Amino acid sequence: MGPQELLPLRHVTISEITEYAALPVQKIHSDHDVDYWKTTKGYRDYALFLRRLNEAVVGHMLLWTPSASSQPVKRMFELLDTLDGWIEEIPPLPTPQRFGNLAFRTWGARLEERAEDLLSSLLEPELYIAIPHIKPYFLTSFGSFLRMDYGTGHETSFAIFLLCLTLIRFLEPIAEEERAIVLGVFTRYIRLCWRLQDTYKLEPAGSHGVWGLDDFSFLGYIFGSGQLRDRQDIPVSSILHPPLPPENLYYMSIMRIHEVKHGPFHEHSSQLYSIAAGVPNWGKVNSGLFKMYEAEVLGKRVVVQHIPLGGLVDWAAIDPSQASQQQPPVGGTAPRNNVNTGTRAPWASTSFPPR
Repeated sequence: MGPQELLPLRHVTISEITEYAALPVQKIHSDHDVDYWKTTKGYRDYALFLRRLNEAVVGHMLLWTPSASSQPVKRMFELLDTLDGWIEEIPPLPTPQRFGNLAFRTWGARLEERAEDLLSSLLEPELYIAIPHIKPYFLTSFGSFLRMDYGTGHETSFAIFLLCLTLIRFLEPIAEEERAIVLGVFTRYIRLCWRLQDTYKLEPAGSHGVWGLDDFSFLGYIFGSGQLRDRQDIPVSSILHPPLPPENLYYMSIMRIHEVKHGPFHEHSSQLYSIAAGVPNWGKVNSGLFKMYEAEVLGKRVVVQHIPLGGLVDWAAIDPSQASQQQPPVGGTAPRNNVNTGTRAPWASTSFPPR
């Protein structure tokens, strides 16, 4: 699906924001709620947003630099740099715990205390009215300060934070800016989260262990395989021969695994090994990962139950009469009437043996 086939992302105007009475709250408490969420306008917006980001980076490597980064993108970097600087100011405590250094709660308390000011510095004054609607996603983007863990739900919260900033047109849904969101802002965010994980020894949130794709994240693999989607000269199996150059988010994520895990790759990362050994090209990897993300992240109550929804991320169901006009779901397949059926990637099976 090329960029010309993607629908435009809707624009939420300032006058519309004032009409939102309810702020985002945790709405998913059961598997039925997960099924309903997949029928909402907010879910559709998020699916479209990820597709647009993916299309924007096809063929572009991380060495790519924008001709002129917009002021909003530069402010996003400044925001993440500020959060990174706090790590120096809040060093880990000399505690014996294997996971969860208590200093992370101090870092989180500072984030909660200063979130309003940080977002006020980020946005133009006319967009301040949106702060109560985007703040909940911002606060849940870096891990749980109570459980002292980090996982794909927190990563999804940051992606929804970026979605909200685009819906209100702080960030613009044009290819150049969407490319900067992925290759610039999201990549900077991932590096910050890696540093938080290392410094404060954060535990993986809801890890599937050896059968999961990655203990902490997912979107980097989607965007990274999107970068490589049309590259016939780079085999998928190339990831089995580290060290890998830091030229795309997929390679970068694989090298991160080699930093934090030891032993045979096919044993500690069997899903990624199965992809490398059994999927013929990056196009199939990219489409398969979208399906797997929809099923294994967005379709899992234990992951999405902590994500606040509502307001900008519209909790209203899509009008069934308009269903045929909607963009395909995250997995890229045709709209389905039965939202209970999750779509797993071809390799997403614990019976897939390493080869």
